Amino acid sequence: MAELHSKEFEITADELYDSLQNKEPLLLFDLRLQDTYKDGHISGSVHAVCDTRTKETLMPKIPKNVKLVLIDGDGEMAEETTMMMRSFGLNANYLKGGMKNWTKELIRGSPPTAINPNNLSKRLHDSNLYMLDVRDSDEFSDYNIPGSKNIPLSDLFKPENMSKIPQDKEIVTICPHGNMATIATFALARNGIKSRVLEDGLAGWSQVLNSVNAEKNPTVIQVEKVGKGCLSHIVISQKSAIVIDPLYPAEKYLEIVKLEGAKITHIIDTHQHADHVSAAQQLANLTGSPMYESKLEVWDRSANFLDDGQEIMFGNSKLRVIHTPGHTPGSLSYVVDEKYVFTGDILFIESIGRPDLRDKAEEFAAQLYDSLHNKLLKLPLDTIVFPTHHGSSVTSTNGVFSTTIAKTKEHDILNLSEADFIKQVVGVTVPRPMNYQKIIQINKGSIPLNPSDVPDLELGPNRCSIAGV
Repeated sequence: MAELHSKEFEITADELYDSLQNKEPLLLFDLRLQDTYKDGHISGSVHAVCDTRTKETLMPKIPKNVKLVLIDGDGEMAEETTMMMRSFGLNANYLKGGMKNWTKELIRGSPPTAINPNNLSKRLHDSNLYMLDVRDSDEFSDYNIPGSKNIPLSDLFKPENMSKIPQDKEIVTICPHGNMATIATFALARNGIKSRVLEDGLAGWSQVLNSVNAEKNPTVIQVEKVGKGCLSHIVISQKSAIVIDPLYPAEKYLEIVKLEGAKITHIIDTHQHADHVSAAQQLANLTGSPMYESKLEVWDRSANFLDDGQEIMFGNSKLRVIHTPGHTPGSLSYVVDEKYVFTGDILFIESIGRPDLRDKAEEFAAQLYDSLHNKLLKLPLDTIVFPTHHGSSVTSTNGVFSTTIAKTKEHDILNLSEADFIKQVVGVTVPRPMNYQKIIQINKGSIPLNPSDVPDLELGPNRCSIAGV
């Protein structure tokens, strides 16, 4: 293989100017200090830092066929970096003599910025916002932010795709962690389109919690993890608050309860979750309040344990425990004041829980049938149902995801005989949640958790229901 010489990859200022005028597809990376970049840079260039993080996270995402031009003050650093990037298989080049040789017009200003996931969640219905997801199309179809559009990063550099990007909207680029989205902002900047990266990508998006007051007497506050459709609930009676199925970040519950002038007195899970990490232990650590788990699950951690028929008094309200196996062997549902039922992953607004995540689908399907027909569906018809998840097709009512026992009885699958129910449920094939085995072990207490790992563990949709049955 012939040895590469850096002079082969130098581009003169005139050649670069002609390429820019001809709108050739290329990326301009300005390696100078950010303040120097802001004082004056070539139109379409982006400020770039070539460090270990760049090598590990950004460089692998750059399409190999895209021409890169590196710019610095005098050409020396850009020349050296070009050869390094060439060794990674990238089509890198550098501006000969750097900015010292550039005599054309310069642009002043800052590089692309990021948008916080929490701020994005408040603007999902903003018609001035255009969310551009640059993952591959199969990843996008599996899981995406509602309203976002998909152009894979490898296709974004094609003129026919770049022309699809609206010029009159605020652009937000999206990918799993922000790396590909950053490259996309570079491509957009090259075409005169300003954009912002979704900070921490979809992993950050998966950690956004929004709350809404759902019911009164006693108060029910629903907390939604908007990126996954996970639901948890705070029930407050006489300033005493029970938190059901708390989600990360646990600090959110402290904020909500403080605004209500209440105190967390009980923390409980409905079951061992498979699609998200329970924040029950962390919330118990933060508050000093007791944590309760199902006595009918197998645990490798200590807690107060709840059994079928047990009752918890809080404020002037009563929580009654019902053993409702079928999704897991120890799943519990909680009835509060005979008005509300918190069904975990057994009964949803649009569907029912799946019985196959513990690899005993037929056995668990029979238990699921019994839990539904002989326990939950025997509750009064006007009992309000609060599940622990909702599907992407489900719309809220005034921001609240809930239903009633009467409405759930309309699910087609609940009108089948037990034999037909089991046959249909076992025959449904639904992809399993990402990382579900590790998440189960963490929630069980079998392996330790580093809270910083939660966003990556929870990346992707919830898949704890049987959709479309």
